[in-house]
Amino acid sequence: MPLRELALDVPAVKPPAEVARFLREAERRIDRFQSEARVPAFVPCDYAAAYAVLCALASGPHLRGRQMCEWGSGFGAVVGLAALAGYDACGIEIEWSLVEEARQLADDFELPVELVCGSFVPRGAEGLVHANGTYSWFTTEGDYAYDDLGLEISDFDLVFAYPWPDEEGVVCDLFEKFAGTGAVLATYHGSGEFRLKRKVPKRKKR
Repeated sequence: MPLRELALDVPAVKPPAEVARFLREAERRIDRFQSEARVPAFVPCDYAAAYAVLCALASGPHLRGRQMCEWGSGFGAVVGLAALAGYDACGIEIEWSLVEEARQLADDFELPVELVCGSFVPRGAEGLVHANGTYSWFTTEGDYAYDDLGLEISDFDLVFAYPWPDEEGVVCDLFEKFAGTGAVLATYHGSGEFRLKRKVPKRKKR
């Protein structure tokens, strides 16, 4: 089933006080974490812009439901923002130190999110990943995160990811192969750029 570009009007959003407080604290902790250079591959996205996108999707007709997962959830900031925006949110992250930080942040704000350590590549998809080439940081190694979540990719209505340039193709391929029909993939590409794709059914040949 192919992916179709999704146009989305994203109006400016003034975050509520609770969201603004969460953003400030997340950014403070991320600055501290990065000063220690513990995970060089971790690069935070534009969280305020991500919140606006999440709100626009939640208030529009584009999503079939509110089950959201972030692939490569890092500090859990987007997952936390999704919960604050009304999603049933979870995240998958390969770096255990980031998962620990993300869980602490979520606990401190009493957010009902689930954050697990492992690869977001589903079981049996390793060949698809390796067929796309080599990557700077991408890995298929790690515990099977979907077992811990009790969910499959097809359960997610929205998947969010911030792929490195050499990972973008495989992220789209994984989503196209395993996501459910009607699910939306939101990816961040730096400088405030988000791309949205929806999985649509193949047209039947006449």
